[in-house]
Amino acid sequence: MEREFNDQEKVRRQKMEDLRAKGIDPFGHAYERTANSKSIREDYDGFNKEELETKNVEVSIAGRIMSKRRMGKMCFMHILDKDGQIQLVINKADVGEEVYELVKANDIGDIIGVKGVVYRTNPNDNNPKGELSVYVKEYTHLSKALRPLPEKFHGLTDVEERYRRRYVDLIMNDEARRIAFLRPRIIRAIQQNFDRQGLVEVETPVLNPILGGASARPFITHHNALNKEFYLRIATELYLKRLIVGGMEGVYEIGRLFRNEGMDLKHNPEFTTVEAYVAYSDLEGMMKLCEDLFEEVSMKVLGTTELQTGDHSISLKAPFKRVNMTDAVNEKTGKDFRNISLEEAEEVCKTFHIELQKHEHDLGHIINNLFETLCEEDMTGPVFVYGHPLEISPLAKKDPEDPRFTLRFELYINGTEYANAFTELNDPIDQYERFENQLKAKELGDDEASDMDLDYVEALEYGMPPTGGIGIGIDRFVMLLAGTDSIREVLLFPTMKPREGEKNTVRKIENTNEVIDFSKVEIEPLFEEMVDFDAFAKSDFRAVKVLACEAVPKSKKLLKFTLNDGTDTPRTILSGIHEYYEPEELIGKTCIAIVNLPSKAMMGIDSCGMLISAVHHEEGAEKLHLLQVDDHIPAGAKLY
Repeated sequence: MEREFNDQEKVRRQKMEDLRAKGIDPFGHAYERTANSKSIREDYDGFNKEELETKNVEVSIAGRIMSKRRMGKMCFMHILDKDGQIQLVINKADVGEEVYELVKANDIGDIIGVKGVVYRTNPNDNNPKGELSVYVKEYTHLSKALRPLPEKFHGLTDVEERYRRRYVDLIMNDEARRIAFLRPRIIRAIQQNFDRQGLVEVETPVLNPILGGASARPFITHHNALNKEFYLRIATELYLKRLIVGGMEGVYEIGRLFRNEGMDLKHNPEFTTVEAYVAYSDLEGMMKLCEDLFEEVSMKVLGTTELQTGDHSISLKAPFKRVNMTDAVNEKTGKDFRNISLEEAEEVCKTFHIELQKHEHDLGHIINNLFETLCEEDMTGPVFVYGHPLEISPLAKKDPEDPRFTLRFELYINGTEYANAFTELNDPIDQYERFENQLKAKELGDDEASDMDLDYVEALEYGMPPTGGIGIGIDRFVMLLAGTDSIREVLLFPTMKPREGEKNTVRKIENTNEVIDFSKVEIEPLFEEMVDFDAFAKSDFRAVKVLACEAVPKSKKLLKFTLNDGTDTPRTILSGIHEYYEPEELIGKTCIAIVNLPSKAMMGIDSCGMLISAVHHEEGAEKLHLLQVDDHIPAGAKLY
């Protein structure tokens, strides 16, 4: 593939060749360092110019050139290493003319190594002490930068580009570097906390043959040697609890999870959690573990438990507030959801414009929907929300005082969930029934419901001690302690939407022998009533390009499409297909829409037209495919 370069890039490539002509490798070799910017500041910032001259401390350092200014036979540079910048002072008289020519020819972004003495420049109005520096005696070129860095004072101003080119962001952005080094310190502090309590860190499989441990839509991959489909894990829970059955008593795993769902400020398709399980513990034990962990980690990495997040002051000092989920819903609705009929509960949902999916017509799902819609954002916390309904908690033990609810809590801070914990269900008969209920929910269209994990049930039949378990979102915990509201800031390489016009380079493995079984498909009978041809001809079917697609807030069904219909004005159409597609997978697709229907308001948004889908039934379940056509068809092309 032929590449094109701008003038600056061409000049830099010529300088690369000039180095080679001088016998210098443009991309260098190992370089031994004896100091860095941090150690020099820590050890010598307290000394003045004369004291440093007396000490004559020799150092060898390396880094990337970030600034450069020449004054005759003197050159001043700042180089950047992982801990920050330090100034270099280069005098032609000390390094010699040949080396000084190299210094003159180098570019911002080049990586160099120098040996010299710790030095302080003469005091001036801007720096009364003088600037702590290294006075260079030897200069070594290490690596040529063939691309110029972004302009100094603006860096990467496009946020999307910052995430795509994190390597440049880390060079230009002190805050990005701060978070990058803060994250591993937080993870280390979590490990130290659990290790101190006697828990053992373990590893469990990423490829799972059965979907379980959480309610989420999975990624699916194919194992060629076994000719078998596997899920990328959505949770580590069930394997870890097998280890409790095996007698390990206290285990935890910090691991990557994968959920084939939407992306926003708090969600990325792959993310990191820690799950911990402790034998002979329960919900109270997990609350204490959680409080102790958040308080200790905050003190270790920040030196305080008092945080400022947005407009809220948050204290991670234990104990945390506790709120019962049903009580919170009762307070917002004025109803008693412990003593209410299903019909009345469904009417409450209608009052608050909450759409229930087929599998959600029970009190448990309704309470959860109402909590998420009406109460969640008020949980500034830290607050333990406890007492979740049985229907949404297939792995938690029932509350003995009211078996309609479970011994479960979620930790909320600023309306965001940070942890999820149970008194674990260790009754194999009850667990088997819960799995069966999950299968029924799946039949009703819940594609996040768990599969039947018979091996896990059999593990419980060997006997699992009473156990407490907790899962904590590490990415969100890092966001909290780093003081950022976007998950992409705490992930070095977050998942990104494709650029406009970007081709998918992932190679599809086509199964040329695939036989599609249509034997169980149920098709609606064809209409017997004929339609007037002239009336039908007035329907304007057009090819449309999906410019943007996003979930409609507080709707589990609706997607909002921004479409190019061939005119200069983007068209908005809402379509209730979210249970079949995630928004990001439809961006850039070419679809078919009727564009001359009257505008219709849905969830307060005007929908101007209708996208065409193909619908059928299979084994009692509705299946839907959005009609997508060849991308060579231009936006606005009319269908006949």
